[in-house]
Amino acid sequence: MTTVPDHPLLLDRTSRLWALLAAVACVLPLLLQLPASLAWPIAAAGVATTLLAWRNPMSGALRLVLTLFVIGAVLGISGARFGRDTGCALLAAMLAIKPSETSRLRDARSLIGFALFAPFATFLLDQGPLSMALGLAAAIGALVALQRLADLESGDARFNIPLRKRLRSVLQLVLIGLPMALAAFWLFPRLSGPLWGVPERAMGRPGLSDTMRPNDWLDMMIDDTPTLRVRFFGATPRPEQMYWRGPTLWRFDGEEWTQPSWMRGLRAPETRPGPQRWDYELEVEPTDRDQLVALDLPLAAPSGSALSGDFSLRAEQPLTSLTRWRLQSAAPVRHEPRLPLALRQMALQLPQGFNPRALALARQWRRDAGSNDAAIVQRALAWINEEFAYTLETPPWGRNAVDEFLFDTKAGFCQHFSSSFVVLMRGAGIPARVVTGYAGGYRNPIGDYWVVLRSDAHAWTEVWLEGRGWVRLDPTAAVAPERIYDTLADRAPGTAGLLGGLGGPTWNARDWLRRNWNDMLLSFDANRQSQLLRPLGIDRLGGQQLTVLFSLTALLALLWMIWLSARGQRESDPVLRAWHRVSGRYRRFGLEREPHETAADWVDRIGRSRPDLAVGLRELSHRFAIWRYAEGQPGTRSSRAAKDLVRALRSHRPTHSNP
Repeated sequence: MTTVPDHPLLLDRTSRLWALLAAVACVLPLLLQLPASLAWPIAAAGVATTLLAWRNPMSGALRLVLTLFVIGAVLGISGARFGRDTGCALLAAMLAIKPSETSRLRDARSLIGFALFAPFATFLLDQGPLSMALGLAAAIGALVALQRLADLESGDARFNIPLRKRLRSVLQLVLIGLPMALAAFWLFPRLSGPLWGVPERAMGRPGLSDTMRPNDWLDMMIDDTPTLRVRFFGATPRPEQMYWRGPTLWRFDGEEWTQPSWMRGLRAPETRPGPQRWDYELEVEPTDRDQLVALDLPLAAPSGSALSGDFSLRAEQPLTSLTRWRLQSAAPVRHEPRLPLALRQMALQLPQGFNPRALALARQWRRDAGSNDAAIVQRALAWINEEFAYTLETPPWGRNAVDEFLFDTKAGFCQHFSSSFVVLMRGAGIPARVVTGYAGGYRNPIGDYWVVLRSDAHAWTEVWLEGRGWVRLDPTAAVAPERIYDTLADRAPGTAGLLGGLGGPTWNARDWLRRNWNDMLLSFDANRQSQLLRPLGIDRLGGQQLTVLFSLTALLALLWMIWLSARGQRESDPVLRAWHRVSGRYRRFGLEREPHETAADWVDRIGRSRPDLAVGLRELSHRFAIWRYAEGQPGTRSSRAAKDLVRALRSHRPTHSNP
């Protein structure tokens, strides 16, 4: 049994453990959203600090050194770039070393108070259901720990009440405030933009870029988190038709492919779309970049975005939060059949002094094929099918990376295939460019929508052929199936873990819940708020109407809070509750029972001053005393006896007994 320490300001062992566990619960959701390179060292620092300071607090000098070291380590790992994740990592690191001075009641309260900032900081990085659930659990745990610390300070005899009862009382407090919180979320008038700005993340989340370097997609290609969710209206393309077009890369310096910035200012070229149209909505996860994708090719740019001269889509603002885009696309019959001279020259340009073997082979193919560009394309694809393999295990690229890939390793992934294929085509005099984006998709049968993962990141090529314009070619898809060494499970190991696999019901249900969470909460903006009562026939709510509606709802929520609070203060035992009401009926005579009086003393006092009012009360007082204190007598505490006593107490009226 835990005993209360002699000194009221010192923590006993159990109270200290409760405070530490509450702090851990608060920091956990934040650590789950930080990069692993930051989260694991911070967690290790917290464990080490707690163990070292468990018996005796650290000295002030040692704490100062530890603080400076932790700050330096966080800034060193994050590259000294300040952003939301850097600030959140610093907060988590400070909380990790806070146990070094947690030995007194004041220290424990300070630890829990500062730790409560961590769940709120988590929402700067992620607003998903898991973060919300963990944050709510952390807040409840912190309230339970604070409740125990309050009992410790007061020396309350109920200091060691069971955890179940503490949780019940805290959950009652949460229930009291819940309606007000819901009213504020759904009805408080929202602004179209944020009240203040917060810095971007210093370590951006994986996403498409307007550059491509060797092996720089490996982090994305092993990341099985969703990047897009797609809902089709009407016809749905087959998975092999799902090429989600992103940035188009033209320039090559021997190592890196880039998209020229001036391409954004060009108008989309002449294109003849095919008869099949795809109508769909994209739900885009945050990436901290402005790159959008669309099913190849988009017919127009949706509101809030712009279409460049190579059909790349860009949002007007960085995609720092969940966004939705309604688009239409169609596979082209002809795509820019007349290529301007400047674009032709850029689509043929190659750096000097790189990849001599590849260029020599391309020239040889040109001599063999004459003016037949299609023959050169088919020859390259046939070569890939016969001799090349797909794998993520590739060596670092050297100066002549394309030569090494084509003639030495003959194994790689989409970056290697697309880059080398374009170099071959340009060497043979065929305009070509690299297109990046995503390929394929996974249909979630729960909700009937498609999911595109970050591991679906892909790069393919477009070559320009006379009479047809730009033609999409995917050299990676030309690899023979028996030479694909990295399967989908190899690329996304998380999908084969505890959650049951990519196609498993657990993953489907989890992503379906996330999608509905996005729809109900994260996408609830000012526009949707104004349409909240549309099912009731009210087309749109103005700011004044929302204010009135919120005020009325808040008033009802306030009455709910008052009622629940009063109900919580009410005596739970019906006999005691009825007895207290009897005492209240004597208030108008100035004879209400005093807190220190027993039932018998109270009745004697009434009998001395107003004998007429004591008639009938003495018998009730005697019955109440027997029920309350004579637990050993048979039948005194039975439910029937309690009901009879409650009925008698409720019917007793001083004026009725003494007309």
